[in-house]
Amino acid sequence: MTNKEQKTKSELLLALEQLEREKNIKRDDVFKTITDSLVSALRKYFGKTAQIMAGIDPETGEMAGFLVKKVSETVVTPELEITLADAQKTQPDAKIGDDVHIPVPIQDFSRIAAQTAKQVLIQKIREIEKVRIFDEYKPREGEIVTGLVHHVAGRDIFVDLGKAEAILPFSEQIRREHYSVNQRVRAIIHRVDKENKGLQIVLSRASGGFLKALFEAEVPEIAEKVIEIVDVVRDPGFRAKVLVRSNSPKVDPVGACVGIRGSRIRVIMSELANEKIDLIPFIDDTLTMIAKAFSPATVSSVKVLDKEAKRAQVIVPDDQLAMAIGREGQNIRLASRLTGWEIEVKSEGQRNEENKQTTESAMRDLLKIDGVGSKVAETLITMNVLDIRTLSGLTEEELCSLEGIGEKTAQKILAGAKKFIEENPNYGQEAAPQSAPATEEVKNDSQEEGK
Repeated sequence: MTNKEQKTKSELLLALEQLEREKNIKRDDVFKTITDSLVSALRKYFGKTAQIMAGIDPETGEMAGFLVKKVSETVVTPELEITLADAQKTQPDAKIGDDVHIPVPIQDFSRIAAQTAKQVLIQKIREIEKVRIFDEYKPREGEIVTGLVHHVAGRDIFVDLGKAEAILPFSEQIRREHYSVNQRVRAIIHRVDKENKGLQIVLSRASGGFLKALFEAEVPEIAEKVIEIVDVVRDPGFRAKVLVRSNSPKVDPVGACVGIRGSRIRVIMSELANEKIDLIPFIDDTLTMIAKAFSPATVSSVKVLDKEAKRAQVIVPDDQLAMAIGREGQNIRLASRLTGWEIEVKSEGQRNEENKQTTESAMRDLLKIDGVGSKVAETLITMNVLDIRTLSGLTEEELCSLEGIGEKTAQKILAGAKKFIEENPNYGQEAAPQSAPATEEVKNDSQEEGK
């Protein structure tokens, strides 16, 4: 072996030791990859049917290749058989039926084998790196990381995390922010995907999880589980609502999150391009919870319209209507997402106008019935009897219990109401009945306290 060959071999062994140390690729696995590549290269030259073996000296790194042939009296297949006389030139003690290993020159083939092995090893190293990075970052989903913008592709940002590259997709960015190469980026590890095309670490600055992680980092009481973040809804960069609950009667969840003179909340808002954050204390009562969800707007009352469908109506003072709805419906949309209820908002003036219209319509209808005068109609409307069909369904006893209605008047009213329905069978069916459904309503205590 020449000095050049010895140097090459020693470099090979050093490289193998480095692979084993840094990438955890075993030397025997690399040897097998190289010998398999050498066998493949030799087979292309000697034929697909030829029996070929190859090996590497683990001490020197020297490669060797052999043709394997069986010793036969009569050679029928030269690629697989050899005469005894020819066999004994290589292996003097060979006998009929033995397998003889005939050395072949591999200088030309070793270069081809090395190239093939290199490609295989590169692929194997990539796979190992992918598994290592996946195993390191998958358990860290939900954790805040900091990196530098490596490059921008379209609207997506690629971030260098040091050991790996991550992507901050446009959908997970705060819309008001813009990024440039080498800019520092702080985000949450949203998810780690291992796909056929490769590993992908997806970051997020727009998710509720990122805001929650920021609170955990800034508010020790949250990290210590004294305060719990129940839910987070966001319009990233503009407004967020955070539902918080205290597990200790001595700790105010909102105050702890705000910090002394707003020190904690200011740090978080600054990280989010000054996104406004409404901190809402968790309350078991649904209607009160809906009222609180409209912060910073003041709510006068909340009424359940349909409990099963989770539909509610919120009434606010006239000067609070715009704030309650928010820019482009932002506040009402976030409140609905936070509570899980479909909510409609009306001002006190709108409600009063609707009540006035409903009362006037009901008055006109009820006065059509014999026995119903203005005072009786007012009494019926007060009792939520707002149309003739509802009136016709009352009993005589129910009518007599109302002020100003005697037995004869009750009989006369019921007879007139039933006659009207018989003559107008479609009455009340084309439009929704004006009589209000049974509802639950709560007034906002915080408004009363503020007065």
